[in-house]
Amino acid sequence: MTTELPRTQEQLPPEFFTAPEGNDLHTANAKLRASGCPVQAINYPVGGEGYVVADYTTVLKAFSDPRLSKRVDNAPAWFRDLVKDSSPVLVRNMLTADPPEHTRLRKLVSRAFVPRRMELLRPRVQEITDELIDAFPEQGEVNLMEFAFSLPMRVICEFLGVPVADRPQLHTWGNWLSGAPYPDAESNEKLKDASENIERYLLDLLADRRANLGDDLVSILVRAADEEDRFTNDELVSTLVLLIIAGHKTTANLIGSGTHALLTHPDQLELLRSRPELADSAVEEFLRFESPVYRGTLRVAAEDMELGGCPIPKESFVHLLMGSANRDPEAFEKPDELDITRTANRHLAFGQGAHFCVGAPLSRVEGNIAFTTLLRRLPGLRLAVPADEIDWLFDNSTSRGLVKLPVTYDARLPAGTRPAADTSQDR
Repeated sequence: MTTELPRTQEQLPPEFFTAPEGNDLHTANAKLRASGCPVQAINYPVGGEGYVVADYTTVLKAFSDPRLSKRVDNAPAWFRDLVKDSSPVLVRNMLTADPPEHTRLRKLVSRAFVPRRMELLRPRVQEITDELIDAFPEQGEVNLMEFAFSLPMRVICEFLGVPVADRPQLHTWGNWLSGAPYPDAESNEKLKDASENIERYLLDLLADRRANLGDDLVSILVRAADEEDRFTNDELVSTLVLLIIAGHKTTANLIGSGTHALLTHPDQLELLRSRPELADSAVEEFLRFESPVYRGTLRVAAEDMELGGCPIPKESFVHLLMGSANRDPEAFEKPDELDITRTANRHLAFGQGAHFCVGAPLSRVEGNIAFTTLLRRLPGLRLAVPADEIDWLFDNSTSRGLVKLPVTYDARLPAGTRPAADTSQDR
């Protein structure tokens, strides 16, 4: 029987996530951190018992707290029924599992995403980046979010061996699934359709790979599953859905938000343009400054517990605000300043502990190549509209990104162009 524990404060409204005051999530997070209570109640999901965790120290500890479960079965009955009815394909992978099940499922994909293997993809990622920029007009205006989404989507689909013609549909289904579940019946019906369609598609893809094994990631997963006989087809499908969603949306937000950060900080833009060797530390700073996933995915209290001095009843939803933790002045010096030379950048953008993002090495490679190539090939890159006209997307997903990023530039230089600072070395 669940012991009812008293609330310690008024609930935050669900609009804290979907429509923060002034559309400024960072200001809202700063108010939470300054309130003196690192954990506060929120009515999210609507009608549920929820709590947000805003400070770095408590978020870091919570990532490894075994009392916080990732399993949907530990959530309230109404939520379990909603998820299993509308998107059952989402609840059979490592993101919705606790050890030892999580350990088994993570093993299925971790060998494919080691940094060494991701570095081997670098030449192909560079080719794809240049091909996408080749399609830009010689000069003028483009919505850079289209590039930001296309690059990681093409990379993950090539990695999976998905035919080119099928990729737009996978992108559409993935966008629906990344927001699950929805607060209204009509959206959940569309979500259910997306879940059923992507499951059918991936079952066909698995059958094709079993008949024609290759070197793509799907073939790697099929071999691992069949050789060890420890993974079901449902688990393989759910894992592939996770890779498609996480493999493109978060990196797209990194590229879009990182470019926006550069274009609104001219000193940092010029620094990276003149010193492309800073790209690795720049990527880490973009991840901290505008975290692509601003709050953690599903976590529920598996028992009555206390976190940051706040009692949390069993079956409560606990939202770890990585975007807030990454701006905590107790953890970062001048956290609201963009500094691409920042060292010892202990950001939590990829999570921490057992659920640290398995795709982080690929995302870092893609970000490094995207930023250096954009600055090298698009001289005079700048916003095409005033900065205050750029809109952030607020929905019920855990990601943070831009609706559009209109940019312009002086001229599109050909692939292989070297930075002006390096040309003197050819003389």
